[in-house]
Amino acid sequence: MAQQADPVATMLRVLDLASSGARTTEDIFTGVSHRMPKGRIFGGQVLAQAIIAADRTTEDDRVPHSMHGYFLRPGDAAQGLTLSVDRIHDGRSFSTRRTQAFQNGVPIFSMISSFERDDPGLDHQSPMPTGVPSPEAASAALPDVHPLSHRLLADSPIEIVHADGAIYTSTSTASAATQNVWMRVRRPIGDDPAVHRAILAYMSDLTIQEAVLRAHGIAWSLPGLTVASLDHAMWWHRPARVDQWLLYAQESPSARGGRGLARGRLFTREGELVATVAQEIMIRVPAGSVTPEVSDA
Repeated sequence: MAQQADPVATMLRVLDLASSGARTTEDIFTGVSHRMPKGRIFGGQVLAQAIIAADRTTEDDRVPHSMHGYFLRPGDAAQGLTLSVDRIHDGRSFSTRRTQAFQNGVPIFSMISSFERDDPGLDHQSPMPTGVPSPEAASAALPDVHPLSHRLLADSPIEIVHADGAIYTSTSTASAATQNVWMRVRRPIGDDPAVHRAILAYMSDLTIQEAVLRAHGIAWSLPGLTVASLDHAMWWHRPARVDQWLLYAQESPSARGGRGLARGRLFTREGELVATVAQEIMIRVPAGSVTPEVSDA
């Protein structure tokens, strides 16, 4: 597959949903998908599209502060998709929306999201992790990656730098259920805050599964490995530009019964906490694969 001339332009086109016009019982939007090497829709794309669809049905003074979504079926990246938004509630301060994404008449994703006015109030946050190499230092220390991984990264609209080393083909000998990843959109994308919020949701689905894999010393290249996102939750805390470096600090508190839970916090380079994420994945590891104990790191 030839490298895209401008993957950022492709992402922005994918997030530019079309509206059906008149509203009846639901607001209906349609969209297209990225081309994907394995033909399945990238989950972060649907997250971002669902937030954009819901956002378009709220008042201009309300912004998303939380979403909870379930991936119901694999999506086909070769097809378009339809998103329906149900205006569940509009209160004095909060608005609630249900968004479902459909292909071939069946839902592939379902989400509840909440929007609020940006009012003054209490303000505190957890500190940013210390001792994490800068994106420049981590990038300079990266070894060559597998040609397939290089192609996927080059074709992505998001630039990703693993501060702890990537796990595309191998992991470090010391397994730990944590990792830190720098990420940003590859070029400036303008100043629309709704677009930046949606792309933050898009980015939140990238690499978060790896905290579960890293805990057991598993690389993406392990033959027979199967990973799929089951659900995704996100809380927006503070505004941020996604075309500037963000640190995604991730951890996996538990894995059991073919499922793994990962949590992540997104910080600006200056240390502001802008979002918190949680995702549960299905993970299938071939019998006989080594799963070492997790260290205290």
